[in-house]
Amino acid sequence: MPISPLIITASSMINALGRGKNATLAALLNNHSGLQLSSNLDFSTWLGQVEGVNDYPLEDSLLTFNCRNNQLAKMTLDSDDFRDAINKAKVKYGADRIGVFLGSSTSGSEETEKAYLQRNEQGELPADYDFMHTHNFTSLLDYTQQSLGLTGVGQVISTACSSSAKVFSAAHRHIESGFCDAAIVGGVDTITQVSLYGFHSLQLTSTEPCRPCDENRDGISIGEAAGFALLETTSNVTSSDLNIMLKGYGESSDAYHMSSPHPEGRGAADAMRKALANADLSTDEIDYVNLHGTGTPANDAAEDKAVTNIFGSQTPCSSTKGWTGHTLGAAGITEALICMLILENQFLPANLNLKARDPALHMNILLENLTQENSITEQSIKNVITNSFGFGGSNCSLILGLKQ
Repeated sequence: MPISPLIITASSMINALGRGKNATLAALLNNHSGLQLSSNLDFSTWLGQVEGVNDYPLEDSLLTFNCRNNQLAKMTLDSDDFRDAINKAKVKYGADRIGVFLGSSTSGSEETEKAYLQRNEQGELPADYDFMHTHNFTSLLDYTQQSLGLTGVGQVISTACSSSAKVFSAAHRHIESGFCDAAIVGGVDTITQVSLYGFHSLQLTSTEPCRPCDENRDGISIGEAAGFALLETTSNVTSSDLNIMLKGYGESSDAYHMSSPHPEGRGAADAMRKALANADLSTDEIDYVNLHGTGTPANDAAEDKAVTNIFGSQTPCSSTKGWTGHTLGAAGITEALICMLILENQFLPANLNLKARDPALHMNILLENLTQENSITEQSIKNVITNSFGFGGSNCSLILGLKQ
């Protein structure tokens, strides 16, 4: 049964490409990657880091929440006039009627890493170590709500790489159930030693900038990012300059393996089918697939089978992780907002860093940007689907589209 769509009336984003939506858009249009070779690890890898986060202060009244993850959250809340939009929404709905749904896989775990390095001879952690206001997942939610002055329902989802995609479906269900009238969705993830060395121990990090769908791909480039969006019902939006809608979502959990996708992409395909059904759209009405596309051999091969099973081999596809890196729990919101930029600006991004296309893959992988200037006519991109597939087979697909 189709869902009632929601309109995205405000958004903000920060990633390795820069601060704000315009920075991301400019990088995408100019084929400029935010990945840089790491200089402070004992193994070689490329990272998508955000500059200036450690020097960005929290509010004096919220310093108890101080950690890099919350600092990146504040930096993003301060971008793209997002706070102004939320202040207007509070007047419209009330501070207690705006839900907040966030995804993260790291939260402020860097503070725990620091604390363990500062243990005394008895193994005791420093007296000022504050797990609840930093590492705990509620830290991100509590900080965001207090920073924005909101008192409504809230939830943090941590399902690895699908975390901040699944917040869209959670927000929609809460609005439909009457728990809130509007919702902020988002995700924040920062690079930590555990994530770096954890993925390296799994032999999933690449020594080169990640190259999804390349014949010689050999792993991911870890990134960090944050993004937020305001979702409102069509009945509550009388006029808006924005016309992008959440039209559908699909979730699945195939639980095939702790860290590997189902080799046939069954859970991924199921998520895409559900998203299409919820949006009441056919496969022919999807103009672009934003791939999860991590750059690991198993992930890209499984997603290829899922995508071609659903869409065939003609629908344009690409992964944007060659620009931002794999931003883990923030990947869902980052790539959803990139899809918003695609719809608003009518272009399709290339699969960056792809040098030799894997002949075993059958998707229509874009080798260069497609724009109105070289091949796309005005407003020919109406609906896009974006995939986020997490460890343990926790999958989510979102469909965003132009308001009809």
